[in-house]
Amino acid sequence: MSVYVDDAVTLWRGKRWAHLMADTLDELHAMAARLGMPRRAFQDKRSGAHYDLTEELREQALRFGAVAISRHRDREQVRAIIRIARSQWSGLRTDD
Repeated sequence: MSVYVDDAVTLWRGKRWAHLMADTLDELHAMAARLGMPRRAFQDKRSGAHYDLTEELREQALRFGAVAISRHRDREQVRAIIRIARSQWSGLRTDD
């Protein structure tokens, strides 16, 4: 089982952001807690369960053992991880 962080490529509010995803929700929430992220930061989305991380938090997640994945180099792996994240959506929220 693993926790993953993708490339910090999304520019928002002057910062670059990445996505924290995992094979299980327990692993995802545990890593987020270790990073000091509140549970309310959890993105329970149809597009995939995840947390948004700044570049700085991404680097810290990597130090804590998260696996770096690249949408440019690891396309098949990223697609597989996104499928897992989508399957973790609770179905309770309809917004994306």
